[in-house]
This record gives sequence, C-alpha cells and structure tokens, in this order.
Amino acid sequence: MGIEDEVGGNAVKVYKSMKEMGMLSEEKMGTAERVTQSTRLPKTMVMNALQELQNKGWARRKVREKAAGYYLVK
Repeated sequence: MGIEDEVGGNAVKVYKSMKEMGMLSEEKMGTAERVTQSTRLPKTMVMNALQELQNKGWARRKVREKAAGYYLVK
C-alpha cells in the first residue's frame, strides 16, 4: 500500500517534492515556504497537505524559533 492510496493528490505532490529536496531526516528538514516554492501550489494547499501527511504518519513537524520545520518519516 503506497502513499497514493492513503492521501490526496496535493499531499502526494508535496511528499514527492519533499523527497526530491532531501527532507528525509530532522537534520535536513525544511520549511513550508520551501515546499510551497518547489510545488508551486498555494500556501494554504501546502499547509493542508502537510497536515494530512502528519495525520497519516508520513511526515513530522518540529517547532523552531522562527519557522516550523518539516521532514518525512516514511
């Protein structure tokens, strides 16, 4: 069972973009702004997709001083 079966289209696009950028660990996490620039989706769609990925266990969010960081788990 792949990611396409569990989440919507925008979440798949965000997931693939994060994977291409190498956001695969806490040390290499990136911001939602970076994901927004690479996917060319509106920021609200990216934020909703990131939330969906978090709820399904595909991504994690780490709160930092300025901006939260996101990285993939699976």
